[in-house]
Amino acid sequence: MMIKFSTTMNTWIVCLLFLGSSALVFSKDHASGEKNSLKILSYNIKHGRGMDGKVDLPRIAKVVRSLSPDLVALQEIDRNCTRSGSIDLTAELGAMLGMEGRFGKFMDYQGGEYGMAVLSKFPILSHRVHVLPRGAEPRCALEVRFNPGKGWEDIRLFGIHHDWTKENLRLSQCEALLKQIGKKTGPVILAGDFNAGRQSQSMGLLLDAGFQILTNSQTNTFPSDNPKVEIDFIMSKGLSFIYFTHKVVEEKMASDHRPVFVELQP
Repeated sequence: MMIKFSTTMNTWIVCLLFLGSSALVFSKDHASGEKNSLKILSYNIKHGRGMDGKVDLPRIAKVVRSLSPDLVALQEIDRNCTRSGSIDLTAELGAMLGMEGRFGKFMDYQGGEYGMAVLSKFPILSHRVHVLPRGAEPRCALEVRFNPGKGWEDIRLFGIHHDWTKENLRLSQCEALLKQIGKKTGPVILAGDFNAGRQSQSMGLLLDAGFQILTNSQTNTFPSDNPKVEIDFIMSKGLSFIYFTHKVVEEKMASDHRPVFVELQP
């Protein structure tokens, strides 16, 4: 005997099958608790001025967007300075990229302020500007706390831009940085322009404190058109991941530094 179903009955059966399969997929994903990868970019953008002498913020945004980072540590950032068009670079780049931003001031400059910034795809839970010992210019570290969700815990990222003139000044800045990081538990990321190579005393101080350089091999980062030194790094401590991929982006024009990109696979 053949049983005939009405159109309404058929619709209900399709809906129930769909809901059942969706519930199974959700249950599987929820049970696995799998984390998303975490993508971090460090980029000294020289206030948006490229190797051609032009200040071109959309060009910087295009470079960043091509990598789809979750977090961006930016160095040499202007806020309302004449040389970069009297605009807030953190706010402008954040708007272009759809990211939340925080600025850390080094000093007053050309009618505005000069410093560093961090952009985040995730909500920023808190931020602090840590004043460091002065070098050729005032310096700070910009701490941003965030949570990527999906099984990650709270992470603290410190934007770095150390003195470019003397190693003893960088040593003092690293010592002060480690004091500011303190002995709190939880993962920490350092990202920025360290103005020192991996074999330097200042970098050695950070390595001795338990930080890991997230690079597969030495890749020079400055100057961008013909890199001769490796001074831009991303480092971590206490961060749980299985492996990472690292690359220095071959961008020769947008800034005098090349961007450094790391993706952590949990």
